[in-house]
Amino acid sequence: MLANMACSLIEHKRINTTVAKAKALRKFVEPLITKSKAENNITAEKGTHNRRIVFKNLRDKYAVTELFSTVAEKIADRPGGYTRIIKLGNRLGDNADMAMIELVDFNELYNAGKAKKKTTRRSRRSAGNKEETAVTETAEETKAIAEDTSGKPKEKEAKVEAKKEVEPKVEKAKAEENAPVKEAKAEKKTEEKPQADVKDESSESKKDDNK
Repeated sequence: MLANMACSLIEHKRINTTVAKAKALRKFVEPLITKSKAENNITAEKGTHNRRIVFKNLRDKYAVTELFSTVAEKIADRPGGYTRIIKLGNRLGDNADMAMIELVDFNELYNAGKAKKKTTRRSRRSAGNKEETAVTETAEETKAIAEDTSGKPKEKEAKVEAKKEVEPKVEKAKAEENAPVKEAKAEKKTEEKPQADVKDESSESKKDDNK
């Protein structure tokens, strides 16, 4: 039964069955699909050996040729999980759980908007390089912080020296601005003194006349 269901799945790319049969068919079909991949059939000896194993399980040469040609090309980049089970509800009559099992890469509607992901493998060397780069980055940050802290006192000293140089210039400018004002005040005082002397003389002359 599983062989016939697997042949119809390979031929039609999706079939409707019960949930229990779909789960059993997944365990039966996926190892056979893995054997049909091109990376497992590099040499002629491996190719013929895998074809004989698949033919022993399926017992249908048309299904085997379909599996090793079109299906193998579609699933070449997939590392596993070639089938998808979608539950359809309960069947009328015996109320059995129904499901649709399909090959994932042959559902064009579901995979239309998805882009292919690049597979990357992590190695121990790359992890070691990441640790080294992290250590160098932390060392550079500490150096930059130390330079900033050492440069701050120098900046403060430079500001203090600049202030010292600017202060005498400002005082000189203020003194030059205030010099004409002081001279004007001195002239006013000198003008007021003779007027006071004239008033004193007039008061003395009035006193003499009264006498």
